[in-house]
Amino acid sequence: MKITWLGQAGLLFEKDGFTVLVDPYLSDSCFKANPKSYRRTPIDESYLEIVPDMLILTHNHLDHLDPDTLPHYLGREGHITVLASENGWHEARKYGNGHNYVMMHPGTEWTEGGITVTAVPAEHSELTAIGVIIDDGEKKYYVTGDTLYSTRVLSAIPCGIHAVFLPINGVGNNMNAVDAARFARAVGANITVPVHYGMFDELGPAVPGAENVKILTPYEAEEF
Repeated sequence: MKITWLGQAGLLFEKDGFTVLVDPYLSDSCFKANPKSYRRTPIDESYLEIVPDMLILTHNHLDHLDPDTLPHYLGREGHITVLASENGWHEARKYGNGHNYVMMHPGTEWTEGGITVTAVPAEHSELTAIGVIIDDGEKKYYVTGDTLYSTRVLSAIPCGIHAVFLPINGVGNNMNAVDAARFARAVGANITVPVHYGMFDELGPAVPGAENVKILTPYEAEEF
């Protein structure tokens, strides 16, 4: 699997010509709501031209379901499969344009293009927020979405996770780096990937206590 971090919680998964885009935030719309939340990571506008096969929206917050980013994907006619949390589904389907909008709750699965996506719980201030497990038939990749450390969430995660992508910024009802390390150890993934930092803050990628940490650079694809 080739994976590219787009900054914040945005991720692009690519395998055998099938593309999955997760929570793209490629604007500065949060600045309009709160000037303190200005983006520090530059925007690579080439990613706005992608036509993903699948778009995953873990919850309805601006930096995950962005009204200035989504029109580039959903504002044009097409056949994108949009897998969204309940609140995200209600918002995203307003774009219409022939896309397939699927509401995901914990336990819901969707298979397409050799990829199976399973929604899992998240513990966040947006009460319908989800995480997802992306299974390409060979490896499982767990994108937690925005979440706090939660035994309820951990109890829903299967064994055999290859890589976990998790927040470390510690604000907005997200894990801090210490709890993220505890969470990663509990998941038992082969690789721990910190995300959701450095966009609106000066945090670095340190996750003290986590094992096999892989630091990604925005817009640089990595093989997992």
